[in-house]
Amino acid sequence: MPAAVPARPLDAADRALLRELAVEGRLSNAELARRVGLPESTCAGRVRALRDSGVIRGIRADLDLASLGRPMEAMVALRFAGHAKESMDSFRDRVAAIPGVIAAYHVAGADDFLVHISGASPNDLRDLVLDHLTSVEGVAHAQTSLIFERIPGRKPFG
Repeated sequence: MPAAVPARPLDAADRALLRELAVEGRLSNAELARRVGLPESTCAGRVRALRDSGVIRGIRADLDLASLGRPMEAMVALRFAGHAKESMDSFRDRVAAIPGVIAAYHVAGADDFLVHISGASPNDLRDLVLDHLTSVEGVAHAQTSLIFERIPGRKPFG
């Protein structure tokens, strides 16, 4: 998905709002306004404009996968034999619907995709990789790296 292009350049107040929301997306408008030093009505309008322009694409829950019975995570690097646009587009469209896929990244470099997956056990991860990722036509190589710990960033921008 292409990056959003704001209707107007982001100013210091917009950036302050985005910094706060990136860390704690469920802040009330009153608390958000207090933290960035804006009147509540101005804050609400700016957040609405940031949503409408696509700069804020959504607020999501950060789930504890272990609590959901999926304590194992891995990153799978996939390399395709060719780089036909149709193959890349087809895989991109399919991968998000595969149960156990947390996110997929179409990347440049030696690999074509990085796929973040989760499962209940090492066998679940193996089956997901073999049944849903490496069985895709055109996949020439897969390398699976077990994730020991996921460390979320707290400063997505300066």
